[in-house]
Amino acid sequence: MLVLAFGMGYYARNKLPLPNLPVDNPPPFQRYFPILMIHTVTIMLFFYFTRMYHMKRAISRIDVGYTIAQNVSIGTFLAIAVETLALKNSGLDLDYPRGVLVYAWLFSIATVVSGRELHRQLVVRMRKVGIGRDRVLVVGINQIAQSIIGQIQRSPQFGFEVVGAVDRTIENVDEEKLIGLTTPFLGAVYDLTDLIDAYQIDEVIIALPDATRQELMDIVNFSQRGTVDIKIFPDNFSFITSGLTVDDLGGMPLLGVRDIALRGWKLSLKRALDIVGAFVGLVFLSPLFLITAVLIYFSDRGPVFFTQERVGLDGKPFQMVKFRTMRIDAEKYGKWTTKNDPRKTRIGSLMRKTNWDEMPNLINVIYGQMSLVGPRPEQMQFVQEFRHTIPRYMERHREKAGMTGWAQVNGLRGDTSIEERLKYDLYYVENWSIWFDIKIILRTVAQTILFRNRNAY
Repeated sequence: MLVLAFGMGYYARNKLPLPNLPVDNPPPFQRYFPILMIHTVTIMLFFYFTRMYHMKRAISRIDVGYTIAQNVSIGTFLAIAVETLALKNSGLDLDYPRGVLVYAWLFSIATVVSGRELHRQLVVRMRKVGIGRDRVLVVGINQIAQSIIGQIQRSPQFGFEVVGAVDRTIENVDEEKLIGLTTPFLGAVYDLTDLIDAYQIDEVIIALPDATRQELMDIVNFSQRGTVDIKIFPDNFSFITSGLTVDDLGGMPLLGVRDIALRGWKLSLKRALDIVGAFVGLVFLSPLFLITAVLIYFSDRGPVFFTQERVGLDGKPFQMVKFRTMRIDAEKYGKWTTKNDPRKTRIGSLMRKTNWDEMPNLINVIYGQMSLVGPRPEQMQFVQEFRHTIPRYMERHREKAGMTGWAQVNGLRGDTSIEERLKYDLYYVENWSIWFDIKIILRTVAQTILFRNRNAY
């Protein structure tokens, strides 16, 4: 793809010269072979040292595109430096082909992204038909283990095949958990060594969040066979939701397990993104807002907007604005929205599937009550209930509520698990970055356009 991009750059420079870079009797393409080789090899080596050839199973196209653009850009600058040092005053040196390199840089990003996507589609299709899958053994039959097994079984594109599950012992196995298990129960942890050999296991996933240190060490020892990978699911985000950091205190190492990502100047940066995004959205979407308002009004002669008290930053209530999607008397018949809710209007059902009913939240963003991205705000009565029943629930209110969020783009919305949603909300709070926000916004837009909003009702 890099060679193709360089060739495209050469011909683009001849046909579409850049401003102030006129083309006057360009050398034949063969004269650029030394530069082409240096350009290609340098970027490939940079890819190698930045682990670009270690392909992750679950990574978004947005992350792939961003990483490729970043590394191709840096690799191109390195290639220019190497070309200058290697070819200067040699028999192969040319008048510096800036136009070729500019075009080659842009085309390299496009072609490498396209090549990676083609490769990804090929791998996914092979995995879906059973080729190239890794055989997985799960340690645990609890709720977390069953969630992991379910996620693997629902996602064949990740390339895993669950062979079975084991538990601490066989003697006191919970029969109810076995009933809910969607994979064969193969025995206890002390059988791991034999099971790995018998079933040709490639990866062991330990899903025992309450396991002691000694138990984990024993399980790891039982699992160390050949090239088996061992992964441990963390303790349900009870203590750590982001990666560990290592700090230094006068030569004494300290492990950081909690570092709030969104503070200081980052708050100003996020607020600037909110203001710009909200103003642009309100201006460009205003004609569609007007059409929507007319359709809502003439559907049942009711109000266009629906306001409801929600809980935002620091647990403070605010009035959230939405397009009305339900009957005027909907709240008399329930507070929680469910699938096929009979209270929805005809136009309201369409708006909910596309998230269009939430676009007036831009008004809340302008007022500073919400952000473009953040944990979705809940009603006060649900917050009061969840704060007493779900550990760490109120920590999601350390940041402003958002129009969209990390939980929502992962399908955790509507009538889904509050505990699972909280995990994603806390991960967002403690791992915020401006790129994370942009990624969530892009995924939201893509899911809306392609009608892939899971549990949007």
